[in-house]
Amino acid sequence: MFDVSPMSHLPDENTRRRFVEIMGASIALAGASACTKQPREAIAPYAAEVPEEAVPGETMYFATAVIQQGLAQGVLVKSNMGRPTKIEGNPLHPASLGATSVATQAAILSLYDPDRAKTVRGPGGAATWGDFETASRAFDRSGLRILTTSLTSPSLGRQLREVLEATPGAQWIQYEPTGPHSARAAAQMVFGRSLNHFVQFDKVEVVLALDSDFLVCGPLSTRYSRDFANGRPQNRLYAAESTLTATGGKADHRWPLDPYAIEALASEIAVRMNVPGAASSGVSGVPQGELDALVNDLRNHRGRAVLIAGDETTPRVHALAHAVNAALQAPVVFTDSLEFEGADQLGLLRQLTAEMHAGKVKALLILGGNPVYDAPADLDFASALGKVPASVHLSLYEDETSAVCTWHLPESHSLETWSDARAYEGTVTILQPLIDALYSTRSAHEIVGLLQGTPTRGYEVVRSTWSSLDEAAWNQVVHDGIVPNSALPVLAGIVPGPVPGPAKRNALSGLTVTFRPDTYIGDGQLANNAWLQELPRPITKLTWDNAVLLSRATAQRLRLDVEDVVELESGGRRISGPVVIAAGQPDDCATVHLGFGRTRSGKVGNGAGFNGYPLRTVGAFHHVNGVAARKTGRTVPLAVTQLERDDHDRQPFRPHGKEPPKELTLYKPWNYTGYSWGMAIDLTACVGCNVCVVACQSENNIAVVGKSEVRKHRFMHWIRVDTYLEDDGSARHQPVPCMQCENAPCEVVCPVHATVHSHDGLNDMVYNRCVGTRYCSNNCPYKVRRFNFYLYSDWVTPSLMLQRNPDVTVRSRGVMEKCTYCVQRIRRTEIDARKVGRSIEDGEIQTACQQACPTRAITFGDINNRTSAVVLRKKDKRNFSLLAELNTRPRTTYLAEERNPNPLSPKRLS
Repeated sequence: MFDVSPMSHLPDENTRRRFVEIMGASIALAGASACTKQPREAIAPYAAEVPEEAVPGETMYFATAVIQQGLAQGVLVKSNMGRPTKIEGNPLHPASLGATSVATQAAILSLYDPDRAKTVRGPGGAATWGDFETASRAFDRSGLRILTTSLTSPSLGRQLREVLEATPGAQWIQYEPTGPHSARAAAQMVFGRSLNHFVQFDKVEVVLALDSDFLVCGPLSTRYSRDFANGRPQNRLYAAESTLTATGGKADHRWPLDPYAIEALASEIAVRMNVPGAASSGVSGVPQGELDALVNDLRNHRGRAVLIAGDETTPRVHALAHAVNAALQAPVVFTDSLEFEGADQLGLLRQLTAEMHAGKVKALLILGGNPVYDAPADLDFASALGKVPASVHLSLYEDETSAVCTWHLPESHSLETWSDARAYEGTVTILQPLIDALYSTRSAHEIVGLLQGTPTRGYEVVRSTWSSLDEAAWNQVVHDGIVPNSALPVLAGIVPGPVPGPAKRNALSGLTVTFRPDTYIGDGQLANNAWLQELPRPITKLTWDNAVLLSRATAQRLRLDVEDVVELESGGRRISGPVVIAAGQPDDCATVHLGFGRTRSGKVGNGAGFNGYPLRTVGAFHHVNGVAARKTGRTVPLAVTQLERDDHDRQPFRPHGKEPPKELTLYKPWNYTGYSWGMAIDLTACVGCNVCVVACQSENNIAVVGKSEVRKHRFMHWIRVDTYLEDDGSARHQPVPCMQCENAPCEVVCPVHATVHSHDGLNDMVYNRCVGTRYCSNNCPYKVRRFNFYLYSDWVTPSLMLQRNPDVTVRSRGVMEKCTYCVQRIRRTEIDARKVGRSIEDGEIQTACQQACPTRAITFGDINNRTSAVVLRKKDKRNFSLLAELNTRPRTTYLAEERNPNPLSPKRLS
């Protein structure tokens, strides 16, 4: 899929003589075939197939959703003549508000993945849907079990409950390898029932994040980061975490603590807030003066302060957070649970596996997920699955679980099917297909319908669920993407009960290992998405791999260096992976990101990284202590996009103290009488999530180059996010697109005028002129130009061609490319405005990075319009130009980052 071998793009060994021979034979054969009478065929104009509302060449948008951990992210999908090519946020949807997450942007690539499962496989090999329908009638349903991932779909939930009612003894189990397991357990612990809760960050002024990367990770991150950024810099963020995250890097105060010290800190805060039943261990890991300042800050902001616990913390940390939030009257909203069956997913999965081992399960239907790969290691799910007479797996890929099941069924992508799902607060989103199924696939609705004996289409199932809507209301719901007034009612008077005491823990020597889902590929379901594999992680800047993150002191004690392979062993279970020395990592703590080490994900994901799941058990689901570490003597080369993480006091993300002197120039300044485009990026709002990077990649047909080329720093991203780390664990993020310099150093050195200035101030690339001298790249002080050393773009795979934006040229080998300010969007808007004789309104044009950004850190517009949003930002006293002393006069400028440390804390971040 990403063949970047130098030899693969050189001419083959066919000589000119051989070429002439082949062409001569071809011409002769063509003449012979012309003597044969061809059958008469009728042709029809394509226009007859165009939908009535479609205009050839014009794009259309359709509302639907992308599902993450069962929750809906409302999106608008751009369609070019029936081909979905780009995903944007739905501004009407509460979970997105017009923005997107990285996984949402990349979902379009998964749709066209050539490695997707295409056909049915049965016990004897390749089979048909008819074969499966016949075989399914013979399944022994007295011991039927249905295993799904977390579900909030009203339609699918209704179908499954109907199956349970019609099949005595059948059971439905949900399991998600990552997600709010501890939150569910904590709700049972202190409320006595399953509850859903979320934080209203638009009402929060002080936040304490307990191992929670709420700004970047999880299905609520898009909404959370928007609300949090709206409050900057007035709000204040504290973070205590076991590994440096994007959220911790943005904190005004941060403490690196092991998982057990985080629980002790939560207990200490609860004691000081007079929470009933709370007990102090006397050791919080936070210096006394800083702890006093934190607690006083929380008290002083009663009603506007909140504790938020991460998915990787213990249930007791979540319970303590609920108790403290109740004492603070924090803006936390409770609703009934969004999910259908069983709060204790781990307990139910353990029960299911025991029944499988005992031979009690006669038929198992697995809808999505990959439990053979990601179930806790001590359950031995693969062995248990082999004891089930009839096992069926519906999934996008023929993965590790499919290989063990007797039947594998190819699943339709969410952009190919009708369905519904709830958002984080219960609002129902309707999913509609953007394209007919590319392969012979079916949705979960259709499989369950077949199980019910009433084969049906997804549309019929969803329409039946919402039959109370008349046709006009239904059409409006499909158009908007949401069912109005469908959010779950807010529960009042929710008061937590006493928090149980801490569990006894044996003091063991060795490391404490924390398991976290990867920031981008999550639990591994997205491992075959090349955009996500090559996207630099927010802090480590690592691509195509995971690693064992260690502090420098711990690595030195174990005599380990970067790229050394270390073996981690606990309870006879072992994993091994390369070491990365991570800033802000607590001593004697290791972090392992899950989702890698796949063996049956596809050509992209297979072999990328190492598998961390074999060390994870039911009892050590989030972290395990007493882990032995051993240096193996091997090394693994890692692909990192930013080698230098120290700014060396050059402060590239802060303005200079005085205006740089005006340098002499040989060129007369150009007078822009019409539109003149520019950009401003607010570093206070930027959280380093990299959504802008993948949105740009999707919009502009940017190629993936592979791990070996990334190691040579030949990655093709048009915008990068530089991250500078401080000794105290804080991180500074700076998105760097093309600066669109007015005095562009690249233009004056190009011998063929392939990079030129446009009438509206853009630094344009003319691909057909470029001969690949790379003088422009050498002369660019910002290093934002990208060169196609090989033919990185896939010109062979048919499905990948469907994803590409027809408004953007696909570049070939030997061509330089860079950020264009999404010039195709500018020109399309200009043409549309000119056709009706109007001017372009401020904000009408959005670049791909700007539109996707959840924190609205990027502003774009006409800098000749004195009242435009971008001009107002550029007038801010924080506005500065990168490397302004070079007098390149960049049109992309920055607003210096502001933070709000507690003035009463003994330790303030730099």
